[in-house]
Amino acid sequence: MEPLMAVTIGVLFATAIYMMLRRSIVKLVIGLMLLSNAANLLIFATAGMRRGAPPLVPEGLAAPESAVADPLPQALVLTAIVIAFGVLSFAVVLVRRAWEIVRADDLDRMKDTDT
Repeated sequence: MEPLMAVTIGVLFATAIYMMLRRSIVKLVIGLMLLSNAANLLIFATAGMRRGAPPLVPEGLAAPESAVADPLPQALVLTAIVIAFGVLSFAVVLVRRAWEIVRADDLDRMKDTDT
């Protein structure tokens, strides 16, 4: 499963960088979204792909009885999802406002706003 995830993450990163290098600002936003998803998958893959019980320690014991899931990558990815949603929302509003002013999707045409 790990080699498949590594290939998937690599393809997502490559696609995100390709999309971010395009001239269209909409493709830039899509690339930003793909980049955040690839980073989240990378965090999950480096933490280990295994199933486990919730990390709860029964009363009176010093450690869990069986294998447990690591909660740290899950917390990091949850935080990253919220931050990525905020950045994506801001970028969509920024693209909409830029479209209203310039009436262009091309980044080169957006450099000169006096026209």
